[in-house]
Amino acid sequence: MAPDPSQLATWLYTAAEILDGAAEQFVAGHRADSAVAKKGNDFATEIDLAIERQVVAELNRRTGIGAHGEEFGGEPVDSELVWVLDPIDGTFNYAAGSPMAAMLLALLWNGQPVLGLTWVPFVGQRYTSLPGGPVRCNGEPLAPLGEARLAESIVGIGTFNVESRGVFPGRYRSTVLEKLSRQCSRIRMHGATGIDLAYVAAGILGGAVSFGHHVWDHAAGVALIRAAGGIVTDLSGQPWTPASRSALAGAPGVHAEMIEIVKTVGAPEDYL
Repeated sequence: MAPDPSQLATWLYTAAEILDGAAEQFVAGHRADSAVAKKGNDFATEIDLAIERQVVAELNRRTGIGAHGEEFGGEPVDSELVWVLDPIDGTFNYAAGSPMAAMLLALLWNGQPVLGLTWVPFVGQRYTSLPGGPVRCNGEPLAPLGEARLAESIVGIGTFNVESRGVFPGRYRSTVLEKLSRQCSRIRMHGATGIDLAYVAAGILGGAVSFGHHVWDHAAGVALIRAAGGIVTDLSGQPWTPASRSALAGAPGVHAEMIEIVKTVGAPEDYL
């Protein structure tokens, strides 16, 4: 049985208080150095680790629901109810002093994001959503997403190295960018997937493409966009799930145009 709407609202309020409590440490730690090396040239700062410990402990204590975080893992993401946390989305930005960094938190119910919270502390933005909307920014309801055209939209796209390999090789990614840019002259690369997705939900961006597969990068934004009336799939057009290897999000109309363009690029394995 799905969680009761009043219970979801209570959990959202509690989660917002917990993120507010972590925001001071988030702001104070700006430009923090790398503390833990990860795969490739990725890293985590001491602030990532400290915020995750703090938020997960508070979520457990105050909601009784386990959490899965980027840095320490935790509760399986296929649990009936589980919080999914990215303590610092855009860690490279954060360490460099860019304001484009966020805290991302979602509640999954049987794999579906039902609550979304994206905090962008350096620009004073706090996005939240319940199923069915509206999306709120700093408590104020935002208008639902209407039909839009790609040519008139700003689109966020994930960062990449053209020489990179993996599921979506760099040459495949650059071809997606090239073909999108033929229809949209307003491509942006913010370096923070969660911010891109929150901005789609807010109507700031018309669409966004993420070549990543981490559930903590996507879950909060998926909840926000769906609550706003937008669409999130993977790059093949299948509805986004925690197992998805990518994400393509957009307002109605924009999403359909972007999917058609991506289909013309062909299979990622052809670019190895």
